[in-house]
Amino acid sequence: MIKVSNLTYDYTDKRALNNVSFEIKEGAITALVGPNGSGKTTLLRCLAALSKPLSGEIIVNGFNASSHPREVHLQIGYLQDLFGLYDQLTVMQSLQFMAYSRLPENSDMDEAIQVAIHRSGIERFKNKKVSSLSRGMRQRVGIAQAIIHKPKVLLLDEPASGLDPEARYSLSNLLIELRNSGMTIIASSHILAELEDYSTEMLVIHEGLMLEHRLLKANTTVSNFVNIEIGFTEFNDKWAEQISAIDGVVEVEKYKNKLHVKLDVKKLSKENLLKRLIAQDIMVEGFAEVKVNLQDEYIKTVSNYKQTKEK
Repeated sequence: MIKVSNLTYDYTDKRALNNVSFEIKEGAITALVGPNGSGKTTLLRCLAALSKPLSGEIIVNGFNASSHPREVHLQIGYLQDLFGLYDQLTVMQSLQFMAYSRLPENSDMDEAIQVAIHRSGIERFKNKKVSSLSRGMRQRVGIAQAIIHKPKVLLLDEPASGLDPEARYSLSNLLIELRNSGMTIIASSHILAELEDYSTEMLVIHEGLMLEHRLLKANTTVSNFVNIEIGFTEFNDKWAEQISAIDGVVEVEKYKNKLHVKLDVKKLSKENLLKRLIAQDIMVEGFAEVKVNLQDEYIKTVSNYKQTKEK
């Protein structure tokens, strides 16, 4: 769906993106994470064919962002962090304005507006003025505008910034619903808790470098991996080596007196892993699938990068 190869972007005083490459498959919800100034917004603007990179290539649903920017605009919906709404318009007027601005003249404008209203869940306040809406409601209107042309890809820049917990929860559900309707989503943030509930993969960017592309959950079409936490009646260091040698085990890390195991369930099921541990006389006391903690994974990735850089 999205392929980025050797992307470099320069401002007059700094290099914002440095040889960035990654690929995102259809149906993913990707968390683009990194500190302020790391290059997240620049990357989103390049993906949306709004900023032209110094070098490299971006392919979105088969179209090259540099040579065919108009076609890429049709593939992508982009919501910037300020939403870009007109306070004196009603929600319906805002969507009508966007529909007549973005869609071809022969399009069914009313049908497009109704689909956007339904998908973004704004039916109950569609006749209110934008100025009267809460930030969470305004954000939904912004998303409705961004998807008015039924894009394949939705880019969101700091989507949960300033939202209260209820609005953040509502946003999570909305993005999952949009993904289920066929969209591929990239959402950026420097606050990882905002992205953890709905992301299926994570892109870590730091100082313009893409440090890691990590799959996060096994219950989606984009990943074959699950994360297992194994506890023991009495920990033995040799068990980490034994477990690492099992076919299907991708990664083993010690955490206190437990082991965290990344397992490829296409090669070995959780049940068969447990059977193998028991057969090898490994004294298992606890065995449970755990959700990847986005913040822990991000800190680990950046720490490894800094240690490597200092050597």
